[in-house]
Amino acid sequence: MPLPLMKFACPHCLQVLLIATLLAGSGLAHAERDKALDKALNTAQAALSAKDYKKAYSLYLRQSERSGLAQFVVGMFYQEGWGRPRDPAVACSWFDKAARRKVPTAENNWADCLAQGIGRAPDIPAALKWYALAAQHGHLISSCNAADYYIQGKGVAQDIQRGIDLCTQVALASSPPAMLRLANYYQQGNFVPQDLPHARALYQEAAALGNPEGQYRLGLMLAQGEGGPADLQAGAFWLETAAGAGYIPAYLPTALLYAKLPVDPDTGVLSPEHLAKAYLWNSAARATVTDAAGRAAIERLDQMISAVMPPTWQPQLDQQVAAHLSSHAH
Repeated sequence: MPLPLMKFACPHCLQVLLIATLLAGSGLAHAERDKALDKALNTAQAALSAKDYKKAYSLYLRQSERSGLAQFVVGMFYQEGWGRPRDPAVACSWFDKAARRKVPTAENNWADCLAQGIGRAPDIPAALKWYALAAQHGHLISSCNAADYYIQGKGVAQDIQRGIDLCTQVALASSPPAMLRLANYYQQGNFVPQDLPHARALYQEAAALGNPEGQYRLGLMLAQGEGGPADLQAGAFWLETAAGAGYIPAYLPTALLYAKLPVDPDTGVLSPEHLAKAYLWNSAARATVTDAAGRAAIERLDQMISAVMPPTWQPQLDQQVAAHLSSHAH
């Protein structure tokens, strides 16, 4: 019963992928691109992908006078702490430069800087203008970032419907992050009336598009009967899909749900498959969960499993857990 080993990028990998997408030309002004610059940026990108931060920083900095993308990536070094101390204020100064050269993600990040007051007083109206520009230039989730301020009335007159409409437009463009943002509002019932069926439907859409957080949250709603009838089998499927993708918060809920599935009527215990999966995901949780309540739940489940699982299963299952954790190491 192998674990579903689905590829899940580490945070560094996701950021590098974003930069690679920009490097391919997404949102960059055509006029600033030339073969020599492309070659230099590709060399810098290769160093960044290899986590040779010293070399990558030097190469990007060298191109920063003539490339908005290079300016954006230099900012990322300070935001993410790649090979140097994190410095949000310095990162924001670079995002400001890149935003003025119409790099969409830089426009979004610069809007974040203005909204959060990093290195300056907060300026929500200015942030909203930059979020709008970023969305106009293709960074669609920026509309949802702006929507939060309208929905919550933070630094701008509250306009819940405007905020919902802004983020809904992005969700309709098949954006899982927008679906998650809206689903959270409807699930929590903060600022907008609680609508659990709508939240569940949005998580379903995000899950179907392969988003691990959407799969995790849909699995929980199905297991708990929120927003519709409970369905333990479907809940286990989506939770395990998220866990298999390396989404750490799904590990323990997946193990607990498999342990709660109906027992085999002939034996009075869990089926071998469900027992093995409860052990697998509980072991993965043991290696990653640090909070006291989670650790206590892991120990209780481990005692229950140990009382019924044949000891001969453990070596092979432990190998599968180790392989999974290794393949999804952040």
